[in-house]
Amino acid sequence: MSTVKFSRSAQLTWEGTVVGGAGRIAAGTGAFDSGATFPTLRGERPQTTTPEELLAASHATCFGIGLRSVIAREGGTAARIVVVATITAEKGPDGIRIRSSHLEGTIHSLQGVDEKSLSSIGHVVEKECTISAAIKNSVEITHHLSTSTESISPG
Repeated sequence: MSTVKFSRSAQLTWEGTVVGGAGRIAAGTGAFDSGATFPTLRGERPQTTTPEELLAASHATCFGIGLRSVIAREGGTAARIVVVATITAEKGPDGIRIRSSHLEGTIHSLQGVDEKSLSSIGHVVEKECTISAAIKNSVEITHHLSTSTESISPG
């Protein structure tokens, strides 16, 4: 397979000081446009995001799509996949540093793949996920996968 090069972009517009100011972050594709703030211990303003939350969103998206792909390669199907990524950071003398990313995945109505193979599937997904590959040398990455037979409502 030949190498395919592509780019994605997002634009931040910021006004004011770091702590007192605010901005907007928008995807180049128009997929999202959100308020942005500096992460504080007091909490963020409603309807705003932070770099750490955006990383969590990226990691959940990448891992979830990868999970769907690996399950399909293994001959399986799922009605729905839900992945929650939790980024943990610390603020110290060197500033804010991301320490870990934990991925919690639930596979609804898994068929064609033995549930016992989920751990190995998770390791393959972690290895292939673009975001995991980008952060793996500086951030601890953990994951847990489970299945659910709960009925899924449309929407």
